[in-house]
Amino acid sequence: MDEVLVGTLLASTLRVSTPLILCALAGVLCERAGVIDLGLEGKMLLTAFAAAAVGSVSGSLWLALAVAMTLGVALSMLHGYACVTHRGDQVVLGMAITMTAAGLTVVLGIAWFQQGGQTPPLPDSVRLAPLGREAGEWVAGLPLVGKALSIALFGHTAFVYLSLLLVAAVWWLLFRTRFGLRLRAAGENPAMVDAAGVSVLKLRYQALALNGVLASFAGATLVLAQNPSFIPNMTAGRGYMALAAMIFGKWHPVGALAACLLFGFLDAVSIRLQGTELPVIGAVPVQAIQALPYVLTVVLLAGFIGRAHAPAALGRPYVKER
Repeated sequence: MDEVLVGTLLASTLRVSTPLILCALAGVLCERAGVIDLGLEGKMLLTAFAAAAVGSVSGSLWLALAVAMTLGVALSMLHGYACVTHRGDQVVLGMAITMTAAGLTVVLGIAWFQQGGQTPPLPDSVRLAPLGREAGEWVAGLPLVGKALSIALFGHTAFVYLSLLLVAAVWWLLFRTRFGLRLRAAGENPAMVDAAGVSVLKLRYQALALNGVLASFAGATLVLAQNPSFIPNMTAGRGYMALAAMIFGKWHPVGALAACLLFGFLDAVSIRLQGTELPVIGAVPVQAIQALPYVLTVVLLAGFIGRAHAPAALGRPYVKER
């Protein structure tokens, strides 16, 4: 296979997978602590809109990121207040956040920008620039695989590299720190954590705060690195795909990464297949090709959901024993 084609396909896989990886890590953290988060899709959508709206008005990348992060954490705190403190239904609240986000972003977009729910295109000063192109030129000179590696691994935005680093960071946090041990115990046996004198509610709030930060990164990357402006419902089910990747990866950061890369690869391949002629079948409809990542999500969940073991206390509000 041509080196350029291989490199381009791998580069597209990394770019497409980035918001999925960040969102899946957000889900891993809160669900390991025992809190279901079906609101990841809505958090991504609202933070993407916030980053685009603030960035287009202020022209400041850092302000856009700060507002998106603040909103992401605030939504997670709302989730915690309703479901951790007051023991509300976690599934219902997550869906409420997503449904509210789908409508609110359109209404605010129309009211503020009068462009059918879209935001104005972001200026270059707000968009993230590609990194490592000089190093990529040096790598391209290596024999055999140099050109493919150069295209695949260099010239991405900071969020691509950050997402890969965060996989290692979340793994280390969960499996190599005392905090991670307590957080995982809060999702498996909260009564034991409480008996040890550690607050289960505090641990779950801390997990949700980290969840909000990562979900805001996932939303921000859609507008600061991939699309030049916010488009209504631009997440297109990525939050649910990230949840599927998390389940397929057995609530483990590395497993979730592998599943997200698989989804991203299939998405990249589907883009390449558009307009191609296949033997016997002929031209494949664009709609069928675009549906491939979602079909894979259903197939994976149907095949593996029974084999994945969720944290024992997932979705169960903790009531402190007196």
